[in-house]
Formats: sequence, C-alpha cells, structure tokens
Amino acid sequence: PADILKWQSQLLLRRDKHGKPYSDTYLRTVSNQLSSMFNHACRYYNLPMNPVSKSGKMGNARGGEMQFWTKDEYERFSREVMDKPLSYLAFEILYWTGIREGELLALTPADFDFRKNQLSITKSYQRIDREDVITCPKTPKSTRVVKLPDFLVDEVEEHLTYNVCDPDERIFKVSKSFLYHEIERGCRAAGVKRIRVHDLRHSHVSLLVEKGFSPLAIADRMGHESVDITLRYAHLFPNVQSQMVSVLQKEKGF
Repeated sequence: PADILKWQSQLLLRRDKHGKPYSDTYLRTVSNQLSSMFNHACRYYNLPMNPVSKSGKMGNARGGEMQFWTKDEYERFSREVMDKPLSYLAFEILYWTGIREGELLALTPADFDFRKNQLSITKSYQRIDREDVITCPKTPKSTRVVKLPDFLVDEVEEHLTYNVCDPDERIFKVSKSFLYHEIERGCRAAGVKRIRVHDLRHSHVSLLVEKGFSPLAIADRMGHESVDITLRYAHLFPNVQSQMVSVLQKEKGF
C-alpha cells in the first residue's frame, strides 16, 4: 500500500507542457486498471491481498460539469472557420454526427455511401511514436453506421470534388492538435465559450435530446451503451414525472 500511495502522489503531481494535471476520470481509470491486475494476481497467483484496496483509489469516476454548445453557438463558431474549408468540414461532421475525433481523422471516401446518406465507422486514428496508426474503434459498439442529413452529404461530396483522394486515403490528413488549435481560433473569433473538441460530441447529444429522441436511439447513433447516456447525460433529459402522473390519472378515469 505504501508503494501505491507513492505512485498515486506522482500521478497527482504530474503536469503536461501546458501545466494541466491529469483529469479525475483519467486518474480513476488508471487506478481501476491497476486494481484489476492485482485482483487477477490474488485470484490466480496467490497474492495475499490487493494493495489498492488498502491505499484507496484516486480520482473520480464522474467528471466535472459537461460542456457543450447550443446550435446557435455552434453556427456562430462555424462561420468563423469557413476560411479554412478542411477545418469547416471537420467540425461540421463532428457536430452533426457526434462521432469521435479519432473516428473523424480515420475517415476515407470509401466510408461514405452518398446514395444512402450513410457513414460507416469502422476505425479510429491515433498518433503513436510520431507515426499515424489506424486502429479498431474504441469499443465493439463503436463500429456502426451513422445516417447523414442531406446538407452534410452535399458538403462532403463538394469537398471531395475539389480535393480528390483515393477511396482508402484519409480525408483529414491532420492531427488532433490541429483540431485543438482550430477550435481555439474559432472560439476567440466567434466570442463563444471555449470547449474541447470532444465536447462537440456532447453538443450533438444535447441537440438530439432537445429534439425529443430517446436515450436508446441516441446511444445507438453515438456508438455506446444506453446506460452511458443515462448516467452521463441524464441532466439533459426533461423531467417526465408530470407526464407519467398525467397518464396514470387518465388510466384511473380522472
């Protein structure tokens, strides 16, 4: 347990080049993974006890307040990045589909079925040891088909008309840091609150919730389990208790 506490202290004190610490959710994830390994050792290799259970876990399973843009905020932002067509299209896809940034950066022309207005998510992009690496999606549920609105299909088709690339060639030959720089630039120019690139995914969920779609339908589109929607986005869903009481009263004849 003393070794675990020392290790936890090192992680808690660590800062990146911008002076930011690890997030609470990341610290909890790392702590859980270590605890799982020790549990495995206790079960199969006769380790007397799990030291993490003695030292306690670090971090928090639930992150801070979720950030997202309203449709108006996004449109103000998107107008400011139109000067760079690649940036504009990237953020259009992120906002109107809710896919992850790694999934965006792995997209190729072959992933789009323009006739059916469909986008197939089958891979993700990572930058590892200064090399571009294409991996499987985050989870089995992440492999999915996302329906696209007509205007977004038109935007992608127009981009590929002027920026021709092979069917299996990446459309967005940029890094995640490029997207981070561009979202900061657009936020400053538009005067909207600063959010992360990943928060565009939250913004898409927020929009779907506002339009009345169910947690299960949203989960299917986003590529994760419905329980994730319930737990992470529950505060966005309207309170239906009054509707329930109204239905029950009608059943009773009132």
